[in-house]
Amino acid sequence: MALNNTYDARPVQQETAVGAGAQIVLLSLLGTAIGMGTAGWLTGLAFAFASWAVLSRALHRSRLPSFGPANRVTLGRATLVGGVTALVADSFRSAPPVSLLVGLTAVALILDGVDGKVARRTGTSTALGARFDMEVDAFLILVLSVYVAMDLGPWVLLIGGMRYVFVAAARVWPWLTAPLPPSTARKTVAALQGVLLLLAGAHLLPHAANAAVAALALGLLVWSFGRDVLWLWRRPRKTAAPAGTVRELVAQ
Repeated sequence: MALNNTYDARPVQQETAVGAGAQIVLLSLLGTAIGMGTAGWLTGLAFAFASWAVLSRALHRSRLPSFGPANRVTLGRATLVGGVTALVADSFRSAPPVSLLVGLTAVALILDGVDGKVARRTGTSTALGARFDMEVDAFLILVLSVYVAMDLGPWVLLIGGMRYVFVAAARVWPWLTAPLPPSTARKTVAALQGVLLLLAGAHLLPHAANAAVAALALGLLVWSFGRDVLWLWRRPRKTAAPAGTVRELVAQ
């Protein structure tokens, strides 16, 4: 009797479609609440489409039998990040309500500590889920960097761009793709990036204090990257992981 190895991708693909729909609903609510301009709408819709397309392709390649509860939490967080992205894009036209941007970002940061716990407790941890979580984290930091840079200067963009520079560098120097040992310090620095950028962008402190907070975030990130890159440089080259298996240094 032949075994049926046919993979049905429809259940997991339906969940990504629901996520894209939720993103559009959130954008509609934001547009109604603040009168969001064209830039905000286009950026938010581009984020929704790109997220749906990339995640759908990744799910199809991974052939996961189900989407899983942890990925649902991450998908909800991605929806909030899409809203933050739209608000930041719209801020080039007019300043969005700070309370709204801070609220969406704060919930997204809080949920960052939830999806991993859900995955471990339900036994549904996957490589795809970890990568999905990492990419959402990294993109949120990039968006927050853009928002804060409008007030403090372009140097803040180094915070959001550093992880992407590392990924690009790993394509040139494959030894950067080797797995790193677990590090509480690395995870702490990654978690602090969003908190510090949110504080700097909330305009609760004087301008000089906001600059100091952003500088602290950048300093911690440079230290974390520097320490890990030095560790990778010192390890034997022959044990480096193949290209394409880049390990995260931030946004874990």
